[in-house]
Amino acid sequence: MTDVLLAEDDSAIAEPLARALIREGYGCQVVTDGAEALEQAGDSKYELLILDLGLPVMDGLEVCRRVRASRPQLAVLMLTARTDEVDFVVGLDAGADDYVGKPFRLAELLARVRALLRRRQGVDDVVLDGGDIQLDTRGRRVLVRGEDLVLANREFDLLRFLMERAGQVVSRDEILTEVWGSADLRSSKTLDMHVSWLRRKIGDDQYDRPRHIVTVRGVGFRFDP
Repeated sequence: MTDVLLAEDDSAIAEPLARALIREGYGCQVVTDGAEALEQAGDSKYELLILDLGLPVMDGLEVCRRVRASRPQLAVLMLTARTDEVDFVVGLDAGADDYVGKPFRLAELLARVRALLRRRQGVDDVVLDGGDIQLDTRGRRVLVRGEDLVLANREFDLLRFLMERAGQVVSRDEILTEVWGSADLRSSKTLDMHVSWLRRKIGDDQYDRPRHIVTVRGVGFRFDP
C-alpha cells in the first residue's frame, strides 16, 4: 500500500479527501499543523505529502523547504486558497512538485496524485544522454556539465519525458497527460511555469550555453541534445 501524508487543518477539506484517497487504495494519515507535518514527513513509509500552504504553527512553504532538504525524493503536492502567480512561483521554489488551488475538483486532484506516484513504478535503469545533460532514471539524478542539479520531482519527470523523445515535437496535451495525469490543465500556466523553471536550472537562459528545450509555437516543445 502506498502511504500518503495529508497536512490540512480544515476538516471540511481533509475528511472527504482522506476518504477519497482511502477509496483509491492509499493509506492516509491526516495532520493538522506544520510542525506535526514536518515530523511525520520524516517517516520513510510516506511516498507523497499533500500539503496545505496555510497551516498553523509552521506554514506549508517552510515545511516544504525543510522536507525537501531532508527527503528530496518525497513527492509534494501543495494545496492553497491563493491563486496568485507569485504564490505559485514561491511554492515551486520551495520544492513543491505540483500545486492545486482551492476549491479543487476531487477527480483532478486524484489524477495529480496518480501522476506524481507513477514515477515510482516500472523505472528502468537508463541514463539518458542529452549532450551536456545526463539523466539517470534509476537514481533520479541529473548532471549538467558533470555537476549535480537539484530538481523537484515534477521538473525531473518533465525533463525525462522530453529527453526520452529527444528531437521529437511533443504536444502540450501529451505532456500534461503523461507528466501531470490530465490534459484538463491545458488552459492553466502550470506547464509554462515548469518549463520556465526547468530552462533556468539547466542553463537554457544563458547566452553562452546551448538551448535544449525549444518551443514549437502552436504545438508544444522539443528537446534538442
